[in-house]
Order: sequence, then structure tokens, then C-alpha cells
Amino acid sequence: MKSYARIVVIGGGAVGCSAAYHLAKMGCRDVVLLEMDELTSGSTWHAAGNCPTYSGSVNIMKMQRYGVELYGRLAEEVDYPMNYTRTGSIRLAQSDERMFEFEHVRSMAKAQGLEYEMLTSSEMKDYYPFLETHNLEGGLWDPLDGDIDPSQLTQAYAKGARDLGVKIERFNRVTAITQTPTGEWRIESAKGSITCEKVINAGGYRGGEIAAMVGQYIPIVTLSHQYLVTDAIPELESRDKKLPLLRDPDDSYYLRQERDGLILGPYEWKATPYWLDGLPENFASQLWGDDLDRIEWYIEQAMARVPILEKGGVARVINGPIPYTPDGLPYIGPAYGLENFYHCCGFSFGITQSGGAGKIIAEQVLEGESEWDMWALDPRRYSDYATQKYVVAKAIEVYQNEYAIPFPHEERPAGRPAKTTPVYEKLKQKGAFFGSRGGWERAVWFPLNERPDEQTVSYLGERRNWNAAVKAECDAVRNRVGVLDLGGFTKYEITGPGATAWLDYMIAGKMPRVGGMSLSYFLSRKGHVMTEMTITRLEEDRYWLVSAAAGEWHDEDWLLSHMPGDGSVQFENLTDRFGTLIVAGPKSRDLLAKITKADLSNKAFPWLTIQNIEVGYAADILAMRVNYVGELGWELHVPMEYLGHVYDEVMEAGVDLGVADFGLYAMDSLRLEKCYRSWKVDIIHEYTPFELSLDRFVDLDKGPFLGREALKQHLENGIKERFVPLIIEATHAEAPYCSPVYLGDEIVGITSSGGYGQTIEKNIALSFIRTDLAVEGSRLEVSILGQRYPAVVSKEPLYDPQNKKMRDVL
Repeated sequence: MKSYARIVVIGGGAVGCSAAYHLAKMGCRDVVLLEMDELTSGSTWHAAGNCPTYSGSVNIMKMQRYGVELYGRLAEEVDYPMNYTRTGSIRLAQSDERMFEFEHVRSMAKAQGLEYEMLTSSEMKDYYPFLETHNLEGGLWDPLDGDIDPSQLTQAYAKGARDLGVKIERFNRVTAITQTPTGEWRIESAKGSITCEKVINAGGYRGGEIAAMVGQYIPIVTLSHQYLVTDAIPELESRDKKLPLLRDPDDSYYLRQERDGLILGPYEWKATPYWLDGLPENFASQLWGDDLDRIEWYIEQAMARVPILEKGGVARVINGPIPYTPDGLPYIGPAYGLENFYHCCGFSFGITQSGGAGKIIAEQVLEGESEWDMWALDPRRYSDYATQKYVVAKAIEVYQNEYAIPFPHEERPAGRPAKTTPVYEKLKQKGAFFGSRGGWERAVWFPLNERPDEQTVSYLGERRNWNAAVKAECDAVRNRVGVLDLGGFTKYEITGPGATAWLDYMIAGKMPRVGGMSLSYFLSRKGHVMTEMTITRLEEDRYWLVSAAAGEWHDEDWLLSHMPGDGSVQFENLTDRFGTLIVAGPKSRDLLAKITKADLSNKAFPWLTIQNIEVGYAADILAMRVNYVGELGWELHVPMEYLGHVYDEVMEAGVDLGVADFGLYAMDSLRLEKCYRSWKVDIIHEYTPFELSLDRFVDLDKGPFLGREALKQHLENGIKERFVPLIIEATHAEAPYCSPVYLGDEIVGITSSGGYGQTIEKNIALSFIRTDLAVEGSRLEVSILGQRYPAVVSKEPLYDPQNKKMRDVL
């Protein structure tokens, strides 16, 4: 075995071999792959091998589409034969809400050039003659779906990688990983040690073991997944064409032809975790005994839907380990807090996603960022709250809901509450409904009168039971004063003699003056927006940086990985030490004046400035005159031990002013009216500040900053699309994420976030539109749940266009 390599990949399943192959394809041939057993052992060898392109996430759809396109040419590309069949697939819908989901996903696919089709019951019978169509509303046809032999796919990746110079070491278990004083990684294995610059953990369901070797807990649990294979069925023996793959998401199973029999794979409610006390050392190509009682109901449903299934006896049952994460999505990207260590594991659908995963991780390792923004798969999307108890609860929930409709505004209950502020119980007593954001419980809405038993979810806004409540909350903020407990706002303190120069280099815009603040954008070397933070300058070389709760570990890594090594800049994470109350609305000054002696006048406390104020027993509150809803107002950053007390003081003082709590749904409506971007919804790293229409936050003349030269090149090449607000002429449904925008029959853009503006009473879709059309008054159409609606490009912001209310200069 080599003693040194530039990159070591740990794990020889489909994903690990794909990573090695893609690294070599990108020109990095100094790669060694280590596998504890034979290639394809782990989850790969017993995977069913289904290859859908379908996904409710546009970038996961891109990843899976890339994979199936790769599989169509890989055998020839690497000269290795594979059994890969594109049969197409039918997804069944037993409700109109399921049809809405299909219509939306079909629209997303259309924007990528994928031609899905909506099917009637008779059309489904044409594709699948053995189908019973009772209680069906319709279905969806995916022409590129199919199946592949997982072992052959893995061996094809491996051959391609070897041919390009990659070294693959089988039967070579990794036993320890340490980082050397020079920052390189030393890996101990059964065959000796190897030192490398970078490590990719592609350990599959053993990914947690690899992470533990470098002192990390990565949220993965192993679940038992069963599928059964039937004997030959006479009706299939007589056919000369393979049946399409069939999925019944409402009854939670898939059914596909395997030779002359069928494979039935359910996702049952009795999801079963294994190995909570540690994985057995030598479990690699083994299975567990079958447990058909768990899936009996699903077998009965499938037999009723496809009666010929009953004619095939059970030839064998596959009951094997499959890794699950808290959201069912894999980990692809940098490990938190570690330099040059990456995770690429935790795949529940590793066969169809392996091709795209290899591309993504290779780009991240070699170029620093991938073509697509894969925040949904970033290992740092979970922080310290994601313990084993959390991951088990959420993984079981995900498995049970594997095929469930991904409704907008659905707040699933497992693994909650994880992190709460001292205000949480107070809001709970008021009947608030909550959602989890970055592990933190936040109120999403407050019932007006009697609390309903549950929150209704639907693609159609008119079916929601919280519309009137959210409208009332928006009215309170716009016309009186509202209060929001915004737990988990990420907060960092940056200090030191080099802090100012370093931060100035890190952001694209101007630095704030002492006592002031600015919204700032941090770019990659390619000029793409990696994150957004508010920078507040407390002293000459002392700053507070505030960003999204979900981005805590991502943003911390971004800052620390770019920090100078000379000790001139110090960093501290203050997130858990301070809570945040938003007090906003035209009467917010009147309210705060009752409880603090600070001068809150425009002259003494202008917009985008800060002061330390005292409220009640809390003597050191950092008050920032800024907010995300576009009104006169303040963010109060309060030491956590005083947060409950300060909340009580605020609410008591506001009684005669009509104070009201408001939640995240109201905040979202208010921010849409101001066209404020949301991180990792509107702001993704596929865009530059110019495409995001954030030109005013860029100063190309200030001197060097990270990404400046690339940004200038983007300008020279021309900005092909721009961020604009659209007003849509539809009231019953809002535009879901990634709804296509049309000019005639041409797709000219895509929405990023949408919702109803309760104040302006208009349906808003923030969108990226072809630059020549991104001008006020352009008339377009937006596809919402299969129907096109007229839309017009408007000018931002839609509410209070002169920002007079925030400035209080009416």
C-alpha cells in the first residue's frame, strides 16, 4: 500500500467508488480508496437498485438526473458491462393533494428539461395492464426511471477509477485517524498507515464510526429495510417487455419487475433501528432474518393494487441495514470544525444518488464549492442538538413518511423540543404552534381564539386554518407593535488588531462605522454568495456578526477557515448566551420608552445603529435598530438568563398599545413584501450578488476582497438573470419553491420563495428572471400546481418603497 496520497476515500460502496472515479475524472489521480471488506459490501450489495429522478428538491433532482444520465453511458465510458434498464415509472395518487405534489414536481422537472407526464387511470392501465385503479385520482409518469445492478455499477466506477490511476485497497479496515502537526491526516489500517492531504468519509452506515475516529458524532442511525422478491409469475413470463416501476406513495411501497417476478419494497410504520450500542465489527455482506409481520399490511395493499403479485410465491426476503439521517438526506460536504475532512455518507438512496454524489464531493474537495448549492445535504446543517436520541426519533419519522406529501409549512413533531428559550413555555401557554429552525423551537403562529387540535397543511392556501391568525399578526406589526421570540439567531464576536482589515477583505461591501451596522455578503473565490451576515461594529476592532440559526456551524467554519494564522483576529461563538426579541411596529418606540431610559429618538438612535440599554433587571441588552419586517423597530439581544423577564416587561408595557405576539409565518409574509432574501432559499451559492440584485452591497472599488476578481469577470461576461419580485394573479395557491416562470411557452425563470402579502393583499413570488425581462412591468406567467397564472414583474420593495417606516421619517 502507498504511504502517501493526496486524497484518501474510506469506503468502497457505490458512493465511495463514485467519489474516487469523479476525483480522477477531474484530474486528481493521486487517490487511494480503502475498503474494510469487498467492494459493494455494506448497503450497496443488497440495495434494490431503483433509479428515480423524482424528488421534491430541485437540486436533489439535478443530482439524480445526473446519475441516470451517467449510468446510460458509464458501461461504454469505462468498458465494463452493466445491467441498466430504463423502464419508466408510474407514481399513483389517491388524493387531489398528491396530484398537486405531482404537478409541482413535474413543473420543477420541466425547468430542467425532464418531461414527466400526468396520467389518467386509463392511461396508467396502458402502461401497466395489471393495475387496479380503484380510489385513484391519477398518476405521474417518469420516463427515465428504471433499475441498475448495484454491484455492477460499483465495479464500473472502480474500474474507471483504476484505469485513471486510483489505487483501491480491499480488505483493509481503517482503525485510526489522526491529524499531524502539519495539518495532514494519518490513517492507520490493517495493511499499514497512509498520510494524505484530504479524507472523504464514504463509510455508508459505518460513516459514524469513521467520524468518531476524528472526534465527531455524525447523526446517522441504521434502520432495517425489507423487500421481498417473488418467484416467476406466469403473466410476466409471457411478456416481451419489462413492466414500468410502480410506486404507490399513499400506501408507501414500490413494486418493480425482477426477471419474471416482482420486487415489493414497503416503507412500513414499524420502522426498526438497530445497533444503537455500536455496530458489529465484521458485519459487511450479511443480512438479518426476515420479519414479514411488519410488512403484512403493505403486502395486502400491493396485492389489491396488482393482483398478479399474489400468484408469485416469496422466493427470498432481503432484510438489510440502511443508514438514515434525521431528514433522510445524506451528508455531502465538509465536516464541521475539521480542515480537509469531508463526509459523503448516510445515503438511504445511494444507488440512484451515487453518480451525483461523486460529482458533488469531487467538486467540493478540488474546487471548494460544487456546481449546485447542496446545503440540504451539508453535514453542518445539524449542530450539537442532533444527539442519538434526536436522530433515532427523526429517522423513524422520516422512514414512516418516506413517501408522504412534503407539504409547505408542515412542522413534524419527532425529536422536539430540542432547544428552547426561556420564552418558550410562556408562548406555549398562549397556545402557540411551533416549528423547529436549526434545532430551536420558534412560534410559527398564534390562534386567535380557541386553539385548534392541529395545524392544517395543504398546497392550497385557502385550506389552511391559520390564515386569519397570521393576517391579524401582520396587522399588529404594521399598525401597532408586535413581538417575536427569535431563538437561536447565530451570533459571533470578532475582535483583535487585525479584525477590521480581515473582515473588510471577507465581505464584498463597505464596513460599518463604530456604533453602526451593515448587511454584508461573504463570497467564494468564484464570486458566489456563500453567506449573509449583519456586521455590527461595537468598537474600533470589536464586531458582532449575526446570521441565520440554521447556518451556525456553516458560517463558523467559513469564518475560521479563512482567518489569518498570526493571532491578530479572535473568534467567539455567543449563540447560546444571548436570546433575541424582535419589537417592531409604528408603536415600538412608545413601548420601549416605557421600560428603558435610553433615548430612542431618531437623532439619538437612528436606523442601523446600536446601543446598550437597560430593561428591568437586564442591564446589558444590545439593542439594534434593524429588523426583518420593514417597520420601525429593534432587535433586542438579551443575555439568555434575562430573556424571560425582559419578554414579560415588554408585553406588560405594550398592553395599552395593542401589543401582540407574532410568529414566523407572519414574519415571512412581512419580509416578502419587503423583498428581503432568505438564506438558502433565495440566497444560494449558485448566484453572485449581481444575480441576487444586491449590487448596492458590492463595492468593487474599495480594494481587494475575496471573490472580487471573479465578480468582475462575471460582470464582463454579462449577468444572465436577476432577482425580482413577481405579483401573481392567483389567490387560492402560492407559488411553491422552484415554480417555473414562462414567457409564452419558454421557461425564462424560476421562483425561489413565495407567499401571500397580508398587508398589500397580493400573491408574491420572489424569482430569478432572464435579465432582459427583469424590468418593472414585464408580463409573464408562473406555473402553480400545473396551472399557469399571469404575473407581472414589480419593483422592490413592494411595501413602503422609500423605506420611510424603518427610518421613521414619515
